[in-house]
Amino acid sequence: MSASKILWIDDQIDSLRPFIILLEKDYSVKTATSGAEGIEIFRSETFDLVFLDHNMIGMSGLETLAELKAVNPAVPVVMVTQEEDEEVLRSAYGHRVDDYIVKPIRSINITSACTKFLGSKELVMRQMNESYLRDYTALSRKIMMDPDWNEWLEIYEKLVGWNLEFDKHAGAGSAEDTIVALWQDPDRGFSKFVERSYKTWAQSPEGTESRPVLSPKVMDKFVFPLLAQKKPLYVFVLDCIRLDQWLVIENIIRQLFDTIKRENYLSIIPTATPYARNAIFAGLFPSEIQKHYPQWWVDGSGEDTSQNRFEKELLLKLIERKRLNLNRVGYEKIHDREYGEKVANKITDYRSNQITAIVINFLDMIAHSRSDYAILKTIAPDESAYRSLTESWFKHSSFYTMLQKLAQTDANIIVTTDHGAIRCLHGQIVRGNRDTSTCLRFKFGQNVQASVENVAMYIDKLEDYKLPKGSVTTNYVVAKEDYYFVYPTNQNDYLNKYLDSYQHGGISLEEMIIPEVTMTTKKN
Repeated sequence: MSASKILWIDDQIDSLRPFIILLEKDYSVKTATSGAEGIEIFRSETFDLVFLDHNMIGMSGLETLAELKAVNPAVPVVMVTQEEDEEVLRSAYGHRVDDYIVKPIRSINITSACTKFLGSKELVMRQMNESYLRDYTALSRKIMMDPDWNEWLEIYEKLVGWNLEFDKHAGAGSAEDTIVALWQDPDRGFSKFVERSYKTWAQSPEGTESRPVLSPKVMDKFVFPLLAQKKPLYVFVLDCIRLDQWLVIENIIRQLFDTIKRENYLSIIPTATPYARNAIFAGLFPSEIQKHYPQWWVDGSGEDTSQNRFEKELLLKLIERKRLNLNRVGYEKIHDREYGEKVANKITDYRSNQITAIVINFLDMIAHSRSDYAILKTIAPDESAYRSLTESWFKHSSFYTMLQKLAQTDANIIVTTDHGAIRCLHGQIVRGNRDTSTCLRFKFGQNVQASVENVAMYIDKLEDYKLPKGSVTTNYVVAKEDYYFVYPTNQNDYLNKYLDSYQHGGISLEEMIIPEVTMTTKKN
C-alpha cells in the first residue's frame, strides 16, 4: 500500500526541515512556501493531510484554508499558529480547520496529528487488505472445486462487494493493481465453466437450481408474472450496466421504494447488444429470431442503433405468442439527454399502459466512447472512478427523475440490462476473411482464428449454441477474460487504442452475470 501524502505550507519552510525529514520516514511529503503555491499543488495532486502556517506573508493561512476546503473539504487541515489566541482559533474553526498546533513545534505534536488523521485510515486499509486476501484464498479454493451456477453467483457478488468496500475508504486506489490481479483467476475459472456448460444451457435454458436464467427468459421469469397484480408495469433496460454500477445507483434510490428485490441472470453469448437485447424483447435466441422473424434480424456485426430497431415489434410478437391479451404496450428508446427529459416529463402519463418498456443507452455510450476520447480515461482511469462516473451520471440523469416521479405512484418497476462490460487489458490478433465482423470481444465470419487458442471460445456448430446461420464455414470466436481482438493490419495502432477500454461481447463475470431488479413503490 502506498504511503499517505502530506502537504506542508509555510513561508519559512526551510526552518521546518527536521520535522519534514522525520515525516518522510513514513509518509510522502510535499512543501510549498506560500498559500498560492500550496493551493496550486493541492489542486493538481491528491493529499491525505495538510499542515498550514497561520501567519504567512501574502495570502494568509485563513485565506489559504478557505481555498483548500473549497477544492476538497474532506482533506484534514492542521493549522500551525504562533500562539493559542482565542480569536485566531475561532476564525480558524469558522473556516473549518480540523486541528491546530501551537508554536514552538515539537515532534510529538506532528506525529500525534499524523496518527490522529492518518493512522486510523492506514490501519483500516491494512485490515481490509488482509481480510480481502483471506477471503480470496477461500474463493480460490471454491473455484478449484468446480463451482455450479449458484456458487459462481456467490463468488461474483463477493468480489463486487469488496470492490465497493474499497471505494468507501480514502486510499482505496492504492489497492487497484491488487484488485485487478485478483479478478484474473475468477474470470479464468468462470470462462471455463461457461465454455463447458453453455451448449447445455442453450438447448434447455429453463431456470433451475443449478442452471441460470438466460436472456430469452427474462420476460417470462421477471416481467410477465407481475401483470397479475393489475398495476402499471415499467420495464427499464439500461444498456451495458454491471452489478457494481447498479449497486451504486441502488444506494441512491433505496429510500424511494418500499422494496427492492434483486436477482441475477446470465447474458447470452455473444454478450453484445444486437444479440442479448433482442433476445430479451423477443423471448428467443438469435437463431430463433432469424428463423421466425427474418425481416427483423440484423446480423449483429456492428453496435449502432440500427441493430436493435425492431425491439418493440419483437416484444409485441412475444406478448402475442404468450396470449397475454395486452392492448396497451408502450416503448421508448432514449439516446440523448433532450429526449430523456421529454420522456421523464410525461413518465406518469404511461400509467394507462399495461407495460411500458424504456431502453436507456447512455452507459453503453460511455463505455464505447472511453476508447475514443482521452478525457474519459482521465476522468475514469480505473474501476473505482468508472463507478463514480456512473453515480455522477445517474444523479443528473432523466432516469433518476423518472424513478423519483414513479416512486410517488402505485406501480411496479423493473430495472435490468442486456449485458455488462469488462476493462480490456490484453490484446490478441485474429485472422479471418474480409467478411469477418468488427466487434472487439467476438468475431464471426469464415475461418476466423485467434492467434492464441486459450484466450477464446471457438464455436463452429452454430445451431448447438442457437446462433444465427451463416455460410457453411462461418464460425465464432468469443474472447475470454479481459482479452480483445485486433487484426494484423495496423495491429499496434489498434492494440494501443483499445488497451484499457471497456468492451462487451465476450465471456467474463462482469459481462455475463447481470442484475434484474424489481421495485415496488411506497404507495403500494
